[in-house]
Amino acid sequence: MKKSNTSEGFFKKNKLNHIKYMENPINHKSIFYPPGGLLIWVVILLEVVTFGIAIGGLAYYATLEPEVFHESRLKLNPVMGAINTVFLLISGYCMALAVKNYNLGNPRKTYLYFLGTILGGLLFIFVKYFEYKDKIDLGLYPDENMFFTFYWLLTGFHLVHVLVGIAILIIIFFNIHRNGSSSESVEAGAAFWHMCDLIWLLLFPALYLIL
Repeated sequence: MKKSNTSEGFFKKNKLNHIKYMENPINHKSIFYPPGGLLIWVVILLEVVTFGIAIGGLAYYATLEPEVFHESRLKLNPVMGAINTVFLLISGYCMALAVKNYNLGNPRKTYLYFLGTILGGLLFIFVKYFEYKDKIDLGLYPDENMFFTFYWLLTGFHLVHVLVGIAILIIIFFNIHRNGSSSESVEAGAAFWHMCDLIWLLLFPALYLIL
């Protein structure tokens, strides 16, 4: 009964928020107030630039040692990479639906899509565990060559972002369930999670397909 009352309170509160939003909508087209707030987008920009520079370094060293990079790439498992790409894309789609339903005041669908988002991230980590285990069993550590130095650094740094993203989403999920959460907080968490998707969409072809 308590859970039902919480959901009902959530629904009423967010219906009111949605009405207020429609009366005074936030101008998300303004560069000074993007979805989730300006700060999270500054963080996202810095992270994307950092990964972009690293991928540029990967491409540069690939021109210096083309045979080493080509042979090393063949030791990766593109099937696992593709499966993880699907998991993150589905997870990102669930995140978008979670934000939409939160702003519309639909608690059940919000909870469902939040859980779907988190599950997609956990499945990504599950597959990544076996991928890393396979590399360790083959003795392919960061000091193997420059390709695997980049492989471990880039995928490892991205994995940290996924873990942080899941932690953020779990916190937001429980905040919504207990006391509700601001639309800006939910959108900020969503923006961070979509950043994880975007970075992986850059890493997957750069590491597994192109070189």
